[in-house]
Amino acid sequence: MGDLFYRLDNILKGDTRFHEESYLFVMAALGRVLRGLEKPHHVSGQELLEGIKYEALDQFGPMAVCVFKHWGIKNSLDFGRIVFNMVREGILSKTETDALEDFRDAAFLKKLFDAAAAYRLRDEESLILKQQS
Repeated sequence: MGDLFYRLDNILKGDTRFHEESYLFVMAALGRVLRGLEKPHHVSGQELLEGIKYEALDQFGPMAVCVFKHWGIKNSLDFGRIVFNMVREGILSKTETDALEDFRDAAFLKKLFDAAAAYRLRDEESLILKQQS
């Protein structure tokens, strides 16, 4: 684990666009995707973006977009930049066909915001029902 933080520190010294938390978050999202696979395989950029969306909604709910912006993430390609920074530092690997463009999703943050807008606190509905009775 110490090696991970050493490598991450190297990335952060060379690229100050994104907060350290964004890298750890991407690792958590990747773990989520890998746990959901029926058979292990290389995770594509689009699969990872999907995992990022669900991880963000679970961790941050309607504040996900604000958290990403605080971390310096402005669009889906920024997640690709984070991934490729980790690839260059040897934290993650890629195939010959993997490219930054795999992370292009022009509506990613809007879709995330729309999903977050439908977010409900787990007990919100029961609280409303109690107040109505």
